Amino acid sequence: MVRHGFAVHPLAPGSKTPAPNCEACKPGTHQPQHCPCHARRGWCHGFHAATTDLATVQQWWTAQPNFGIGVACGPSRLVVIDVDAHTTRLPERSRLLPGIPVHDAVDLTGLSSGFDTLALLAAYRRRPNPCTDTSTLRVQTPSGGMHIWYRVPRNGPAFKSSSGSGSRTALAWQVDIRATNGYIVAPGTRTTAGTYEALPGPRTPAPLPLWLVAELTRTGHHSDPPPATSPTPTPPRPGGGPHVLATLLKEVQACGAIPEGAAFSEKLNRAAFTAGGLVQGGHLADAETRQLLLETATRARPHQPRRNAHIIETGMRAGSARPIRPEERT
Repeated sequence: MVRHGFAVHPLAPGSKTPAPNCEACKPGTHQPQHCPCHARRGWCHGFHAATTDLATVQQWWTAQPNFGIGVACGPSRLVVIDVDAHTTRLPERSRLLPGIPVHDAVDLTGLSSGFDTLALLAAYRRRPNPCTDTSTLRVQTPSGGMHIWYRVPRNGPAFKSSSGSGSRTALAWQVDIRATNGYIVAPGTRTTAGTYEALPGPRTPAPLPLWLVAELTRTGHHSDPPPATSPTPTPPRPGGGPHVLATLLKEVQACGAIPEGAAFSEKLNRAAFTAGGLVQGGHLADAETRQLLLETATRARPHQPRRNAHIIETGMRAGSARPIRPEERT
């Protein structure tokens, strides 16, 4: 996990909860971020102690080989969709997909878990169900649920955790979000309830799909992004697509130096439309292209992630109706 850049911390042996604090920290007389134990390689305060320092990690698991592994989602730039399969009473329709009305004509017979509500959300948006996303790491939990791991770029938007039963911030009923100020149990960790097993497929997270970026933003999961390290736009990745897209992306990036009046939305839409045609024509990979567009837009307009995601999604969808053939490349 550490070699993949994930910040880890110990879980109590046989449990999915963090290893307990030392005696001095148990009274809770100081804030976790100010804990003196961390400088001494202590593991107090759960995910607040998470680290990528290999020497510290080796020291922890040498001291207690039976520790489980927790991964702090915030510093690891992870968004994990935690799908629950708890047996509980179905809530009122307005709480199934917060912000999306579920009409009385929709038959809810058989709907009983987060698997159902996440599938309902994906169907409503006409997007693939994340539970069947074989491009990313998926982990089956001992309780019958699923963890779907995604990564977000270091300079992209940050998201916060939530509970699927929350009344304010929730993606869907029985679908929790593990992100900033949250942690997730690493695959292979054994508890008294069972083992967290990675499902067949990749062992690393894929980029967070653009439509989920939009949904998380819509449902209040977005946190203020970190400040840009430089006002100078970063050029597109080498080999990121045909020259025409690279040119359009440069125009979008240049808007970062102009707060207003730069025709940002028009330029981003033009780039997304062109990208949609290139993807449909087989010149670019869909997921990587969406991520590149999102990163570019975020650098130029970091304060409007929801609008950026919407422009990219609609632009690419419209562009995909007109595939760009080889003879159309410039």
